[in-house]
Formats: sequence, C-alpha cells, structure tokens
Amino acid sequence: MEKGLIRQLLPLLILAASSLPAVAQTAPLPRGADKAPDAIRRWLGAWDLELAGASRSCTVTLGAEATGNRRQLRFPATCRRALPVLGTAASWTLAAGGQPQFLDTDGKEVIGFQKGTPETGLDGKGSDGKAYRLTSQNHPRIAPRAPQNQAATAAQRVTVVDPATAPAPDTLPGRYVLMRQQNREACRLALSPAAADGHQPAAFEGTCPDTGLTIFDPVGWRYAGGRLTLVARRGHGTDLVFENGQWRKDPAVGAPLLMRKLAP
Repeated sequence: MEKGLIRQLLPLLILAASSLPAVAQTAPLPRGADKAPDAIRRWLGAWDLELAGASRSCTVTLGAEATGNRRQLRFPATCRRALPVLGTAASWTLAAGGQPQFLDTDGKEVIGFQKGTPETGLDGKGSDGKAYRLTSQNHPRIAPRAPQNQAATAAQRVTVVDPATAPAPDTLPGRYVLMRQQNREACRLALSPAAADGHQPAAFEGTCPDTGLTIFDPVGWRYAGGRLTLVARRGHGTDLVFENGQWRKDPAVGAPLLMRKLAP
C-alpha cells in the first residue's frame, strides 16, 4: 500500500520541484582581487559567456593573477564543448579601448568585446566569426575604490625643498609660537643652539594646553636639507618646511601644525 502511495505522489513531487525558482550559481571573487590595480578591479570575478542567438553559455572567471600583461582566465573543462571558441583561450587582458579580450597562449585574440559596460553586459566577436555576450548576472563584484580628493592626495606628498632658498641654520635657534590654526597660538617652544655634545635642545615655554603636543613632547631639533625636524622624547620626529614666513608640518597629514618664530 505504501509503494502505491509513493507512486501516486511521485509525479506531484517532481512537478513541485520543477516549479521552484532556479538559484543563481555564483563564484567567489578571485584571489588578489582586493589588491588589484583600479583599471581591472571592475572586471574581476565570474561572468556568464553566451553565444548570441543560442542557448549555450558558460561561466568564466577573470582572475587577478598576472603573467606579463595578461591575467588568469579560468572556466570548467565542459566549456570547451559548450563553446568551442574557448578551446584555445588561456588568459585575458584589457584592450586599448579598456574592454576585456580573451587571448590564446600566443597572445592572439580569441574573443574581443567592444560594446557595453560591466553593468549592462558586453557584446563581442570571436575568432570564429560568431557574436558573444558577456554578462555579470548575480556574480559578486569588488567595490570600486572611493576616488581621492586631489587636494588631499597632494597634501600627503612630501614637499621638495630647495636648500639654497631655505633659512640658514644659524637663524633657527629662538622662541616660537606653535599653532594648529593660522594666528591661533597653542603653545610656545624654544629651540636652543647646539650643546657641546652636538645635541640641539627644544622645550616648551611654560605649560602647553595642547594634548597632542604634550604627548609628542619635543625635546630636541635638527636641520638638514632645508627641513626642520622636531624630535619627540620617545625619539620619533615631525618634519616641517618653511613657507610664507613660517614653518609647516610636512607632509600635511593628520593634525596640522604651524610654527612661527617670535621677535627677539
């Protein structure tokens, strides 16, 4: 009786299973995708390659691993049967127009994509003369890097100093105002001439209410190549360059620091 019931229910179970929505097959991002150059980041990962006008398709993965100017191209062995054009495909790169192209072991184009975007899909032509389409579907993509502000990027660069136009070393000892903002005094600092042992002391004048500066705690200074370095008690330093009559922290990253010499 149980066998008869199973035979009666089996067609219904098959029908129910066939009506379930298909789950998209996705592949993980290739190794090294997070460290790849910006130019190729948007292309890395799995794609669905289709023969235009046919039901044949295959999942190919554009990898980040480089050999010369080419990148790793991976796909299942069954793809060579489904899409014979892939029989000689061995790597991928970006063409002059910025679109991907699949290459054989000799660097000859197997499929070149000329139209479209990663979001809408790409149309291309194979060495067999047939049209192919590359689509992202639901495969994961690495997020593009946020564009950097040009001014912020420039501030992170070390300023090139011409020692010939920098202040003379013997003009540096004296009393200074330290500032976080222009014309707003935070602390006062004295740079002393070199001692007999060659050490050039530095010390606050009075108390310094600026927490960052007191943690840094400058105890010395040195000067070379037009760059003035304040030396902290723990031995690390902060470089400054001379601009517009005062000293500025360089490169200008983190909290700003300005230093202006007081009149004798």
